[in-house]
Amino acid sequence: MLDSFMMRAMLAGVGVMIAAAPLGCFVVWRRMAYFGDATAHAAILGVALALGFEISIFAGVLGVSLAMAVTVSTLSGRGYAMDTLLGVLSHSALAFGLVAVSFLQGVRVDLMAYLFGDILAVSRGDLAVIWGGALLVLALVCWRWSALLMSTLNPDMAHASGIDPKREQLVLTLSLAVVVAVAIKVVGVVLIAALLIVPAAAARPLVRTPEAMAVLAAVIGVSSVLGGLQGALVFDAPAGPSIVCVAALIFLAVSVGDGVRGTLRGK
Repeated sequence: MLDSFMMRAMLAGVGVMIAAAPLGCFVVWRRMAYFGDATAHAAILGVALALGFEISIFAGVLGVSLAMAVTVSTLSGRGYAMDTLLGVLSHSALAFGLVAVSFLQGVRVDLMAYLFGDILAVSRGDLAVIWGGALLVLALVCWRWSALLMSTLNPDMAHASGIDPKREQLVLTLSLAVVVAVAIKVVGVVLIAALLIVPAAAARPLVRTPEAMAVLAAVIGVSSVLGGLQGALVFDAPAGPSIVCVAALIFLAVSVGDGVRGTLRGK
């Protein structure tokens, strides 16, 4: 079964989405979209360092993503507006990463594959890394679900209940870094944030509970992977962007439907 490149691509996409969907809900609830984007952009610097020091791409991306998260957490309380801080760090990390890649000697780098993903080239080893990271994130989020949810909805109530919101923020940050590291092969650093945000945003108007939103976001994400891969095969389009396009079309359909229902109720 794993001898088929299309089957490996589908399994890789599904693995990423089962981890990205619940995290995407927290990104939407906490209005952290730009944070996810900044963490993803830092990944290209991790790729350059990994290639330069001849270590695992996953390890390099994970290390730099975690460093980005810690840097943001450290500087956020020192007088910088969060959007300004994230804008500076996000684009600076991407620029430094691209420059670092250009300095690599004797290493052939397919920069487009890292920027936009190369899901059709996923190997068995990549599958093991993707599913290992995805299951780790999923287990961590399930374990800390109640605490993460309470610290997101009401930090003061979380404090009163003995929950440290900063600790839960760290758990969320660690999980985001892992998802970025495993998703780089699927959609690349430019579109990773879309996998987090778009399925969760599409699921939000259709459900009434946080748990249902996480499950529906996963369903939408997996459907986007399957539809995007099929569309890429039929139209000879790039697979990673095609996955995001399908997710965006689902979001558009949900938004239009929600607007129509709102208009009918208003009448």
